[in-house]
Amino acid sequence: MLENVVEEIREFSRKSGVHRKKVLVLFSGGKDSSLVLYLLKKAGLDVSALTFFHRWSWRETLNWAMRFTKNLGVEHYLVDITDGLLREATGRKGPVCINCKKVMLWNAKWFALNNGFDVLAKGDNANDKIIGALLDQCKTDIRLCEIPRIGVPFFRPLIKYPAEVVERLAEEAGIRPYRMYEHARRRQWREGCPLQYIDREEIVTKELMDLAYRVNYEVSRIARRRKVRVSVRVPSFEIMAWGPDEETLGEVREVIKKFRGDSNAPVRKAEERRSS
Repeated sequence: MLENVVEEIREFSRKSGVHRKKVLVLFSGGKDSSLVLYLLKKAGLDVSALTFFHRWSWRETLNWAMRFTKNLGVEHYLVDITDGLLREATGRKGPVCINCKKVMLWNAKWFALNNGFDVLAKGDNANDKIIGALLDQCKTDIRLCEIPRIGVPFFRPLIKYPAEVVERLAEEAGIRPYRMYEHARRRQWREGCPLQYIDREEIVTKELMDLAYRVNYEVSRIARRRKVRVSVRVPSFEIMAWGPDEETLGEVREVIKKFRGDSNAPVRKAEERRSS
């Protein structure tokens, strides 16, 4: 299957002219963006990686991403967006992810334009919700979208493949990203950063961002050791977990106690109450 997809990308790139372009992959270090980087490299495209990080990013996943690009033999750019994220997010209601994506998108545009890249690539698959996004303006093949507001076309090699196919392709390619064992937004591995666990409707502050990182970093160490997915919302300290036992919950409550002063945190077990 993997070789067929590589050949399909190679053929599409020839027809669309992407094979003559410099391609910059928005590379988070997750499975989808890692697979895109791998496939474009195998298809013989002129490809590089761009990773955004901030002071609350997981350092473990960033280190994995840097090793991955080194082994793959592609140039890898790292851009710190801490200042921009603080300007966009603080003083507003959550979720922070909306503000972060805005900062990353415009930074990606100007980085590409200023460094001679012709195309931006993303790891979107067929299961990703794109309604209302800039990429909905695509009027041709959804794999390659010209967006006037951005000025740089977006290439999405996986957009026609459902998540389960992407999983199989990544497994065949031997791509196994570092996991923090976050709860994430849905059952598929959708890790990101701890700022996504700031309670909705909460006014975002730097102190709240720091708290989300500190609590969830300690919780992730428990979750990774026990191979159970757990995260904690702040400042409510609601525990979200996939299949935890009482011993795991007890350890998580002890972490919460350090930050809140008590351990009577509400628990949302995903098997009983599916989070959106």
